[in-house]
Amino acid sequence: MRKLTNISLAIVSLVSLVLLTSTVSLAQKLSKKIYIQAQAMGTSTQMGRSAGVTLIINELSTDEERAGLIEAFQQKGNEGLVNALSKMRSKGRMSVTGTLGYDVAYIKTFQHPDGSTVLRMVTDRPLRFGEVWADSRSSDYNVSAVEIVISKDKKKKTGKLYPAVELKMNKENQLELNLYQNPWNLVNIVKR
Repeated sequence: MRKLTNISLAIVSLVSLVLLTSTVSLAQKLSKKIYIQAQAMGTSTQMGRSAGVTLIINELSTDEERAGLIEAFQQKGNEGLVNALSKMRSKGRMSVTGTLGYDVAYIKTFQHPDGSTVLRMVTDRPLRFGEVWADSRSSDYNVSAVEIVISKDKKKKTGKLYPAVELKMNKENQLELNLYQNPWNLVNIVKR
């Protein structure tokens, strides 16, 4: 439990970056789909495990959708956010090798001051039958997120996959990211 707390404190800013960072308005409809392929490498307890990840981006989320997600979280916390995400139209798709994949509800890009481009994706995580039937602790972690940073030098791409996340406000009234699993590093990222 202590390790989980340390991890959640280390990445407390992810959700605020995902949802609260001001973004540069881009055309919401893309002229063509963007395909991103990467290798997810396990960290800590998943060390040595890897899986292929494919992301398909059809369109980007609007600032109004972002505002709606923020409002839903402020009103009802994590459950409000999950409900809002589940009602949104799909913006793309994410699949991990060995799974059918699932729709992604929120996709946004923005520019860092250093010239790098950041792509952030958040969606409600589909719960497996066994998780729901057993009412396991993992069913509380019902959000998935991806962050990919493409530096000014297009050859340098880094990323993180957060497979099972729960959002909470801590005692200092700051957004906190609680993870069910450690984040996975995304390597060998190819954008097509």
